[in-house]
Amino acid sequence: MVRGGGKDKPVFTPAMDTGDHVIVINADQIKLTGNKLEQKVYQSHSGFPGGLKEVPAKRLKAQQRADRIVREAIVGMLPKNKLQARRARKLRVYLDAEGLKRHSGQKPQPLAL
Repeated sequence: MVRGGGKDKPVFTPAMDTGDHVIVINADQIKLTGNKLEQKVYQSHSGFPGGLKEVPAKRLKAQQRADRIVREAIVGMLPKNKLQARRARKLRVYLDAEGLKRHSGQKPQPLAL
């Protein structure tokens, strides 16, 4: 997890993306509180008339797409500016710890919360 998007680095500039890459594992173990599992709906649009697609969180979790739930939550917390898409590309979300093997060459370091 990145603290402040790289604000602790000596080369920090607000108009530049100097943050680190983030790897989230075990996304399939998320728990939604209250009635969010039944009521929360994720929307996407194809750009064509009538192209709105709505998928409830319960169906995403049942289809083993909990990584999308976590990704949407994290990207929604990023600042809404020109750097949002670039920062979102540095986020990797995996359902289980098997996805961490892909990044073993980069020697990721766990962050204790």
